[in-house]
Amino acid sequence: MSIITFVCAGQMNSAITFPAFENGHEVRLVGSPLDEEIIDRLREDNYHINLKRTLHNGIKYYKIDELEEALKGADLILGGVSSFGLDWFCDEILPVLPEEVPLLTVTKGMVDREDGTLVPYPYIFAERQPEGKHLNLNAIGGPCTSYELADHDDSHVAYCGKDIETLKFIKSLLATDYYHISLSTDVVGVECAVALKNAYALGVTLAVGLAEKRDGKIGAQHYNSQAALFGQSMKEMKALLEIIGGKPENLIHGIGDLYVTVFGGRTRKIGTLLGRGLSFDEAMEELKGVTLESIVISTRTARAVKKMAERNVVSLDDFPLLMHIDSLINEGAEVNIPWEKFTWNNFE
Repeated sequence: MSIITFVCAGQMNSAITFPAFENGHEVRLVGSPLDEEIIDRLREDNYHINLKRTLHNGIKYYKIDELEEALKGADLILGGVSSFGLDWFCDEILPVLPEEVPLLTVTKGMVDREDGTLVPYPYIFAERQPEGKHLNLNAIGGPCTSYELADHDDSHVAYCGKDIETLKFIKSLLATDYYHISLSTDVVGVECAVALKNAYALGVTLAVGLAEKRDGKIGAQHYNSQAALFGQSMKEMKALLEIIGGKPENLIHGIGDLYVTVFGGRTRKIGTLLGRGLSFDEAMEELKGVTLESIVISTRTARAVKKMAERNVVSLDDFPLLMHIDSLINEGAEVNIPWEKFTWNNFE
């Protein structure tokens, strides 16, 4: 039996306690400063008020001021902060983590450099750790919703990091007959692919809102348009992954994640509202209080592509869907999907 400490009680981090506990490990779940109510309720009856699931009886719950105690003797640490908590995690958590214990993070995202280079969050964690510290940093990517993982629906994800032996060790702790894990040392490929899905899921779900607007009925579906946008998304994601140096085989994790995200969640909501005809400001007002990583990733990716275009590394014409998404978010444009820019001729 190993000791696994989960830092932050968000939905995905909490969902991974299911395979961890069921594999016979001691599980410790530590709430962030924003998780006080979650931990209070879990201590009462193991019910997670956001995940809306009852966690296993026997999990140990801690508040953030008890982090030091929760880390004692840990064999693996999972970090479950969202993109919006990245600075807090880097400033407050990385300095106190023991170097000898691997860290596995569920945080998905990328940052764009001044020259347009896109780098995944594990690289940011590495840069932001205290000088002289060398944490063993690893991350998760792939199509897996917290609710369905908690319900034991078969899920396939990728664990990525620099050291394959560490990845094998982590997999040995968490893999089950319903939680299937691939391993990769291509951190850029895995993490950038799954980050890109947030931007493109917004683009695909524009078709949902357009269908509802056209039919005058919430829930109306037109699959041709969604499929066309999905295909264009895959084309642009593949091109971006090649540009930033990710291996093409890891695109499957991003495409699978795109599929999952299109069918539900916050990104589907914002895309649908924009498709119905709401302006970006109106849509954001309707979703006030909802964290939208898709907006952050769309903006960063489009900004990076524009900078790369200025250096003649890419052509903006190769990313018509991304450019349209950016115009909706940052230029006040109305939805007008550039269908003809998606077409091409191939006479070979």
